[in-house]
Amino acid sequence: MNTLNRNFAVNAIAGRITPPPMTAKPVEDLNFYGEDVFGPETMRKYLPKATAEKLIGTIKLGLPLDPDIAADVAHAMKRWALERGATHFTHWFQPLTGSTAEKHDSFLEIKADGQPIMSFSGKNLIVGEPDASSFPSGGLRCTFEARGYTAWDPTSPAFIKRHSNGATLCIPTAFCSYTGEALDKKTPLLRSMQAISNATQRLMKCFGKGPEKVTITLGAEQEYFLIDKNFYLQRPDLVQTGRTIFGAVPAKHQQLEDHYFGSIKTRVLNFMTEVECELWKLGIPAKTRHNEVAPAQFELAPMFEELNLAVDHNMLIMEVLRTVADRNGLVCLLHEKPFAGVNGSGKHNNWALAYGGVNLLNPGNDPHQNAIFLTVLCAIIRALDLHSDLLRCAVTGAGNDHRLGANEAPPAIISMYLGDQLNDVIEQLESGHARSSKKASSMRIGVDTLPPLPRDATDRNRTSPFAFTGNKFEFRAPGSSQSCSGPNMILNTIVADSMDEIAGRIEKFKGGDFNANLQELLQEIIKKHKRIIFNGDNYSDAWKLEAERRGLPNKATTMEALRAYLKPENIKLLTRYGILSETEAKSRYEVFLEEYHRRIRIEGSLALEMARNMIIPCVRDEYTASLTALNAAAAAKIPGNIGLKKVASDLGSGLDELIAKTETLGAALNGEHEGIIFAMNDLRKTVDAMEMLVADDKWPLPKYREMLFIY
Repeated sequence: MNTLNRNFAVNAIAGRITPPPMTAKPVEDLNFYGEDVFGPETMRKYLPKATAEKLIGTIKLGLPLDPDIAADVAHAMKRWALERGATHFTHWFQPLTGSTAEKHDSFLEIKADGQPIMSFSGKNLIVGEPDASSFPSGGLRCTFEARGYTAWDPTSPAFIKRHSNGATLCIPTAFCSYTGEALDKKTPLLRSMQAISNATQRLMKCFGKGPEKVTITLGAEQEYFLIDKNFYLQRPDLVQTGRTIFGAVPAKHQQLEDHYFGSIKTRVLNFMTEVECELWKLGIPAKTRHNEVAPAQFELAPMFEELNLAVDHNMLIMEVLRTVADRNGLVCLLHEKPFAGVNGSGKHNNWALAYGGVNLLNPGNDPHQNAIFLTVLCAIIRALDLHSDLLRCAVTGAGNDHRLGANEAPPAIISMYLGDQLNDVIEQLESGHARSSKKASSMRIGVDTLPPLPRDATDRNRTSPFAFTGNKFEFRAPGSSQSCSGPNMILNTIVADSMDEIAGRIEKFKGGDFNANLQELLQEIIKKHKRIIFNGDNYSDAWKLEAERRGLPNKATTMEALRAYLKPENIKLLTRYGILSETEAKSRYEVFLEEYHRRIRIEGSLALEMARNMIIPCVRDEYTASLTALNAAAAAKIPGNIGLKKVASDLGSGLDELIAKTETLGAALNGEHEGIIFAMNDLRKTVDAMEMLVADDKWPLPKYREMLFIY
């Protein structure tokens, strides 16, 4: 029966007629871009001029929100949403589950005379009251303490989410408890943005700069897998956990390196086109699409946006990927390691900082003359060295534990890559004899018909967790399913701390040559914190030994990394900047620890169930069949039978191992998570070995060679 299901899945895919993209638009027609977003253009159309300019000022310039405009904005939003087909509204927020949440209310109201009307008040816009007791809070809320509030975030525009039978107006909001603690990921992110904005303003004042708007930008590259839904529904592990708990690696996977940037299959390209159309309607500037390294793995990258908006957009990108995949008979897997033996998926976090529209991470033509750039760079070097444990903590999770440190993702050791040019500048600055810097040169590639190609002064290091890439830093450790809020909250905070430290030192300069004093200060920072800089191969065993010699932390697992939230010095940092209170910081530790334990137990319980209900019966039947064949051969007095004996022996040994290892896993589920992980991994070895022995038409689960290549 199982084999018939697998064959049916393959035949269904083979016989599929690829439909045209459902919502494709002509390339020259971009009138639909942002049509489902209540953005500045729409605000000016639906709001009184004065109200529109006040709201746009809050969004673009960070001006305080005038509460008196709420009623006008709510009325305009309702009118716009109704015209777009919406019947309901929701406060769209990001609880500590790591996903998004929404509770839909209709615009329907009943007047005193019993007549129905469509209504949406300023109060409906500004504040909501979802039940806070059932979201993770780490003890901040108890079951009997249910009250929580969502608060409108006007800096992230409202948008329309569509479904086959209607639409909903979504209002991005923060989420807090009745007593004021942050219960979400947006609130601390916004606090951190304020912190780094204040610190940047202070530092720029030291260089004689007037007050300007500080903009933190993010470009989040999103990796994901696609498999056919027919296979997905036959894999309980994928359905329940997002990853394959069992599965033998196929003969061919990614070793030929033929999938990366290869020609995109028609079905996938149709899916990507539809995804981009949906994202463009939501005002999300999806820019790049391509095949990734592993088979069935792909990547989507948007253009850079303001950080808070970019984080919201990335949460929407993940939702759109899943929704559009479902419409196309596919399933989008966002787990960090859905398939063993091939690359997992990350979310490269490209972070930059601008002041008055000028990127502070742009070295310019001569980094030596760019004192501000070097000062900001030294602030980041100091921040990473002092607080690498917090940055590592921000990317913890059961899924990412499978990925970090493998030869596909940066290791758990946080370090910084600067490249040849900047490393040369830093070394000269440290020595006090900076005279010149390496220039960008040209390289020839041996083809006479091609002109010399400009070569960047900085190469790329794909093994580094935190790499300078020309005018930004790329933090490569976040997992594909994770929210970008946590990593950027920490990054903003630690850089703000270093900027304030440097600004405080500069403010105490007493006469003399400013540049000479600054150089002395930067020299001191580099000498003290240069251990965090590493431009070599982060995958090598030699680096692990070198990192240990340097005293850099190596927190390989979630359990180790999460403890950073409890360190007094880290709590002091977070509370000093108002990012998290002590109770909020400790609650994060409790929430993420509990989530980790729950995920491990879910995976362990499911592995036990699948082994007992699917794998053991399959191997038992195959073993019985081999014994029957062996006995029949013996009864017929056929000589030899070495092959049959070998098959029966291997299957029998495997069956014994399966039963013994399921017993071990069952016992481990009553203990600590380490025992569960070990028992689950040990069981997998035997299950995967049996997959290679049992007849293909008897194996109950779709195989890697099918899921990764047939779609």
